[in-house]
Order: sequence, then structure tokens, then C-alpha cells
Amino acid sequence: MGAPDQSPSAGSPHGGPHTLSTLTLLLLLCGHAHSQCKILRCNAEYVASTLGLRGGGSPGAGAGGRGAGAGAGGLCQALRSYALCTRRTARTCRGDLAFHSAVHGIEDLMIQHNCSRQGPTAPPPPRGPVLPGADPLRSSGPPAVDPCDYEDQFSRLHGRAPSFLHCASFGDPHVRSFHHHFHTCRVQGAWPLLDNDFLFVQATSSPVALGANATTTRKLTIIFKNMQECIDQKVYQAEVDNLPAAFEDGSVNGGDRPGGSSLVVSTSNPGSHVEIRAAYIGTTIVIRQTAGQLSFSIRVAEDVARAFSAEQDLQLCVGGCPLSQQLSRSERSRRGAMTVDTARQLCKEGLPVEDAYFHSCVFDVLISGDPNFTVTAQAALEDARAFLPDLEKLHLFPSDVGVCLSSADGLAPLLSGLCVLWLCIR
Repeated sequence: MGAPDQSPSAGSPHGGPHTLSTLTLLLLLCGHAHSQCKILRCNAEYVASTLGLRGGGSPGAGAGGRGAGAGAGGLCQALRSYALCTRRTARTCRGDLAFHSAVHGIEDLMIQHNCSRQGPTAPPPPRGPVLPGADPLRSSGPPAVDPCDYEDQFSRLHGRAPSFLHCASFGDPHVRSFHHHFHTCRVQGAWPLLDNDFLFVQATSSPVALGANATTTRKLTIIFKNMQECIDQKVYQAEVDNLPAAFEDGSVNGGDRPGGSSLVVSTSNPGSHVEIRAAYIGTTIVIRQTAGQLSFSIRVAEDVARAFSAEQDLQLCVGGCPLSQQLSRSERSRRGAMTVDTARQLCKEGLPVEDAYFHSCVFDVLISGDPNFTVTAQAALEDARAFLPDLEKLHLFPSDVGVCLSSADGLAPLLSGLCVLWLCIR
């Protein structure tokens, strides 16, 4: 499975003191690491080893970090030491945003300064006496920010808003992945939409009718994994005709930890619409019930979405539906009591652009014979309009999906489910 591209560099493109102070700010903001995660020690050692480099130095010291001890050469040594320290503590830091931010920041700076991965490392900094309870990273610098407000931390570090990704599952179900793949799937039974270090989402689907290959989502299970200082682990579960405005334990927030209010469940339309905001991981989820099925839509920080290992590679939001789970053209030729023209007319009223959402609507109305499926597709489009960072990609068409599926960042099916759908209902 391909993961999203690396985010832009955390430091100044020209290197020098500004780059160092920017990464130092990252370290100051990342002071909420898990108690067993030793990223704070790595951060402190990096800050100590670069104190003498604040005066500048040219970034062009060479790929091998030559001229060690000053300028970019000394910085390359410090970065290699920092990278080595993070690798040693990686096992205990899994699922920690401070750790992931540090790893990505190191990679960005090594690329900026043309540092090789192999080469000399910085000597360990001298360890002076520390007052009991004192944190060397908090003794000076900018005021502390809320460790459970992902967007605020990221913006203060990078000077820009974080990157976000959007995924949705609705109707038949139709899945729009993070990479703008659009598939119509059978996926009967339980399938993971997301499975990363912070969040797990599973959709359970069953056939729309006896003997039908088309399915709809009847149950959604969402697990917000335990995060030190911010939230207890919370489980949200919804089923058709049971869309609660609370977690499974009856609470509506992340618990009694200092950042418990950074995870909140709310509803403006009980039984039909629930919104879950997880500020500590920059994530908003919307769950809806329409036409006897559940739909799911998410806006999630890119760093969070890509924080998963090889064991977590099956995620419909990341790779779309496997080819074996996409409905074929012959399976899509099934017709209900409603005519194509009637279905198109019903869908056209709320979906004037004949894009993926429109064609999905036509297919769902034809298969189910239920005009309420027009509302499902319309709501999915509105969620996409609210959640997509790039509105130019709001409307997907068969040619767009074909281009996206031919890229190397994910699965490469021979034929997109959307293309098949479009051919069937013309």
C-alpha cells in the first residue's frame, strides 16, 4: 500500500539558525511523549549538541557531513545521532505523535542539508546537574501549547496549517479513498476502513437483498486508541436504527485525563447524524443513517493517516477496495423495478454534476428501488465539500479515476469500479 507523500520540510529551505530554532520549537512542543517513550531524552541530546551551531554555517558542507564540528557538517553529525536515538526508542514510542513528528523533522533536515545517512555522529553532550523536577526543554523558549491540540502545535511549528486527507464510505458501499480512488464494492462482512497507530474503523456490510452481490453498511465500530495525557481508549459503535450520541461506556468525551475535552461526540439530528471531533489527532468523523444504511466520512491529519506498519496494510481508506471485492460490469447490470431514466431524474435534482456521486446515486436507486438513496449520495458530497482540502478534486469522473489508479502510490486494478458503473448506467 502506498502512503501519502512526505510533508513539506519543517525547517527553512536555506538552513542556518532559523532551521535550528524551528526544529528546537518542534522539540519544545513535543514534551508530552509517553512515559515509556524516551523521545524526550533524544530531543534533549539533540538540542544540547546543536547549541554551538546557532551562529550559522553554510548548508553546503557535503553529503558526508565533512567539516564536522561546525556549520552543516556539525549539524549532519547531530542529525545522525538524533536519528540513531529515535531508532533505539522506536519500539516504546509506537503511536506517539511526538515521536513521529521528530522522525519526520529529522528526515526533512537531512535532505535539506544533503546529509548522508552513514557517517560520524556527534559525541554525547556533557550531562550537568539538573534541578529535581526540572525539564531542560521547558526552561526557556516559547510558551507551552496544549499537547492535545494537534492543529495548533503543527501550525506553530511549521508556520502553516497541517495537511489533511478525506475518505468516505456510503451507499452500496462506494468508497472514496485518501488517494481519490473511487470504488463500488461488495465487501460483505467486516472490513477495516482505517487501522493505524491512533485510530481503528471497521465497517460491517450485508447484502441489500437476498442473493444480491451489492451490500450496504449496517454497523460501524470506531476505536480511538489510548494516548498519554490526552484520552483514555474510547470505543464508538453504531448500527442501523441505533446511532448513539455517546461512546460505548456512555461518555461523550475522552475521559478524565487533562486532554479529555479534545475528543467529543455530538449530534444535531439524533438518530440520523453524529459528529466526533478528535482535536488531539486533527480528526473529524461524521456518521449518518439514511435509507436503512450507515455512511462514514472522515477528515484526518496526514501524519495520523500514514502512521501504520506493514501489519496494518489492509485499509479501504488507504488502498481502496481490493480488485476481488469490486463489483464487475455483469454484476452491475442487475435492474430493479425503477427505470434508468427515473433514477437519473431523481438523482439529478440534488446532484446536477454527473460525477462519481451522481452515478453512484443512480446505481443505488436502481438496485434498491429506494429514492432515499439520493439523500445518501448528496450527504456524502456535502461532507466531501466540507472535508476536502483541495476542492478542485471534489468531483471525480471516470477519466480522473483512471489516471489516479494508474499511479504507483497504491493498488492498480485493471478497471476502476466507477468506470464500470458509469458504463452500465449510460
